[in-house]
Amino acid sequence: MNNLSYHEELYRIWKENPNAVDAVWRDFFQQHQPLEARPPEGPPGVPKSDMIFRQGRVDSLLWAYRDIGYLYARLNPLGGNHGREHDYLHRSNGDAYERLSPQDFRLAQTDLDTVFSAGRAMRPSRAPLRDIIDAFQETYCGSIGVEFLHIQDKRMRHWLIEKMESTRNQASLTDRQRRVILQDLLQTETLEHALHQAFVGQKRFSLEGSEAIIPGLHFLVDSANGYSIDEFVIGTTHRGRLAILNTILDMSPEEIFGIFDKNFQPGMRGGTGDVKYHMGYETDHRHEDGSVAHISMVANSSHLESVNAVVQGKARALQDLKYGRNSKRVLPVILHGDAAFSGQGVVAEVLNLSRLEGYTTGGTIHIIINNQIGFTTPTRHARSSLFPTDMAKALPIPIFHINGDDPEALVYAADLALQFRQTFGTDCVLDVFCYRRYGHNEADEPSFTQPYMYKLIKDHASVTTLYSERCAELGVVSKPDQAILKETYAKVLKDALDRVRSQPITQIDSSQGAEWEGIDPEYSHETVDTAVPASTLQRITDHVTSIPEDFHAHRTLARILTRKRKAFTEDQQVDWALAEMLAFGSLLLEGVPVRLSGEDCTRGTFSHRHLTWWDTQSERPRPYTPLQTLGHAQAELAVFDSPLSEYSVLGFEYGYSLVNPDSLVIWEAQFGDFCNGAQVMIDNYIASAHSKWGRSSGLALLLPHGNEGQGPDHSSAHLARFLQLAACDNMLVCNVTTPAQYFHLLRRQVKLGFRRPLVVMAPKSLLRHPKVVSPVSQLVDGRFQAVLDDTCDPAQVERVLLCSGKIYYDLMAQREAGESKACAVIRLEQLYPFPEAEIRACLEKYKSAQDVVWVQEEPRNWGGWGYISEQCAYHHPQIDLQRIARKESASSAGGSLRQHEQRQQRIVKKALLADIKHRPPTSGQAKTSGSKQ
Repeated sequence: MNNLSYHEELYRIWKENPNAVDAVWRDFFQQHQPLEARPPEGPPGVPKSDMIFRQGRVDSLLWAYRDIGYLYARLNPLGGNHGREHDYLHRSNGDAYERLSPQDFRLAQTDLDTVFSAGRAMRPSRAPLRDIIDAFQETYCGSIGVEFLHIQDKRMRHWLIEKMESTRNQASLTDRQRRVILQDLLQTETLEHALHQAFVGQKRFSLEGSEAIIPGLHFLVDSANGYSIDEFVIGTTHRGRLAILNTILDMSPEEIFGIFDKNFQPGMRGGTGDVKYHMGYETDHRHEDGSVAHISMVANSSHLESVNAVVQGKARALQDLKYGRNSKRVLPVILHGDAAFSGQGVVAEVLNLSRLEGYTTGGTIHIIINNQIGFTTPTRHARSSLFPTDMAKALPIPIFHINGDDPEALVYAADLALQFRQTFGTDCVLDVFCYRRYGHNEADEPSFTQPYMYKLIKDHASVTTLYSERCAELGVVSKPDQAILKETYAKVLKDALDRVRSQPITQIDSSQGAEWEGIDPEYSHETVDTAVPASTLQRITDHVTSIPEDFHAHRTLARILTRKRKAFTEDQQVDWALAEMLAFGSLLLEGVPVRLSGEDCTRGTFSHRHLTWWDTQSERPRPYTPLQTLGHAQAELAVFDSPLSEYSVLGFEYGYSLVNPDSLVIWEAQFGDFCNGAQVMIDNYIASAHSKWGRSSGLALLLPHGNEGQGPDHSSAHLARFLQLAACDNMLVCNVTTPAQYFHLLRRQVKLGFRRPLVVMAPKSLLRHPKVVSPVSQLVDGRFQAVLDDTCDPAQVERVLLCSGKIYYDLMAQREAGESKACAVIRLEQLYPFPEAEIRACLEKYKSAQDVVWVQEEPRNWGGWGYISEQCAYHHPQIDLQRIARKESASSAGGSLRQHEQRQQRIVKKALLADIKHRPPTSGQAKTSGSKQ
């Protein structure tokens, strides 16, 4: 639209043949079709053709306002000369961006009094050009600037144009609504001042400078009833968290002061707790009409933006569990920092999830607290883009930039965003330009690095002061009445602080909701019945191996199904994939939902699972998933191939698992090595959430693991890392070796009376290993066993080999091949919590054994050795445990298949044949208690 001649030529072509121009231009010209029915009226004597030409110039000017008006909007509370977006405009001398003056669109000064059409949305739709320009300045260059022309969907663009231009992007508020805004600001500022005075120098990440966020959030919550929203799931930054807890989630001042004064325990026995600006909270927000909206603020770590995926997963789980996937009933709201939004890759990952079938939540409202700075890093060093929101333009979502000193503009934009979300089911971004009154935290001195910016801030009146003056001028609340409001709330805070300092207060409720009633927060070594009747297993097998008559299955798949049915029916055996299918199917028939997601998990990375089938001869609207049609009363199976985003998808599934303990939620890595791309979620949520926040999760992680000569990025699921993270019974770490064990392990995960994350070192080559089969009887009569003993004669055993995982089959193959020492091979199927009693019972059988050896295929520093040696030193100090493993390595595995096979053979032969050279005693080794910690 910058080239006027080009614009005119396109218009001429469109007039002759509308289909001859691009759809975007067709849409643009169609928008102004009424002009043809009613030609522009110019001064007497002006030719009609000339008026049409000038109307085209006006149209171009108005579309330029829609396109780049936000660059000229009054967004920055600190003034137009501060901030990167204005810096670009000034440094470019106007050459880098289109200007919005009429002269640049070949419109003369005399045209300002000529009546033109402004489009159907503006009121009035025809007016003198100067009035039209004033209207578009007010709409697109005031306290709100909008980016929306990157949206390809013309319905969305037309909807936004109609809404914005008909109101000129101006809030129309009642005096009552203004009083609510003022009260929110006064309450927030008073709370922040009270905290600042009572707890000098303590970190709290004050909201001062961005207090307008509170009335914006308040409006969203208060609008719930009118928009059929029952629940909010909120993820927020550190900054402003305490004010949001107090004002939006109704946390009492006593609870907030109690956290500061340490006269309060965060809630869980034996837990470590967390700092005050990480804690989560849940509440029922009551509206004036008596209706209720539930609000859940998700606990989060200091890894900025990591909570985004958790919020999405939790919101989706609520939509699935309680509202039949009606996304309009549950609204995710995420608050971001500007530096984090542009700097953290997980933001882009989560945005990418927003429109995918398995992960959509029907739209999220993102609110960016744009402090125009990172910790000490200015925006020009923090991002390559103009705005922190520019990455969001990859999606068809509107971006509203708002001046944080105009709370009415933020309330208006929040309302528009909420309408858009409920109408189109997609995200919206509110970028609130503000500042932080203090440094990154209250103990920081920001003027070291931003002296000019903080001189401006020091001299700048707060948004509360500015809005108080506006309300007084409008006669909404007089200054004396404002003083009374402030004094009243200050007294409430002082009395609360006095109470906290005189006596302990009630703990914050850290329960996870009604769905978790009956789930024990404490770990137990209980055993549970996971067996399934043979008739049920036969029913499932018959169904999942039967191809519908009208379905054309892949020939190889058909052979696989035939082989599985024969193995089950005639040989009474199941392989790994069928055991998994039977575990899923039996749970579904028992009313337990199953959700599985991960990269290529539907078929299985190793082409073993085949949960879903694709017709080879027709384009069916959806592929066929047999486990979804077991019976009318079954629970839902949801299986989704995820995008290539471990961080966000694992965070999503973790969030999903927080809602319904009576479902099996699984994330599968394409290779176990790739879980390191999600290490933030593993370290800061999955491993530690129960200790920090009292949050239980039954999420299961399937991590394909095993040294098979595939190189250092396709061999190790980082077992040593998980064992290093294991403490206080925080998770289950297993490395199972039989289909029956896997079957019972999956079922046990939802049968236990408590919930802990389950980490499974899943197989690769064992998926098709001829020895890796289990008799059906073990599914019918068995249960999961943490340790699998050998079946050899104990009296003949000279050496006991302890191992875990795939190497067991290599050891057994060597033992069966010929000469070896009399060895018993004991498998640790569960490494954590350490199965001390089961191991003790096994070892007591082999009294004649001279050696007890731990054997692993991983390098010494990569497998279970470090953990096992500590556990045995503590639980079995009488045993001189030896080790056979690859030598220490900075890489998890070698890249040469031939070299791998040679080394693997050496390990196996050494374990079975060689004399063991005993290591020095381990009496000086530190002793840790494992599961008894």
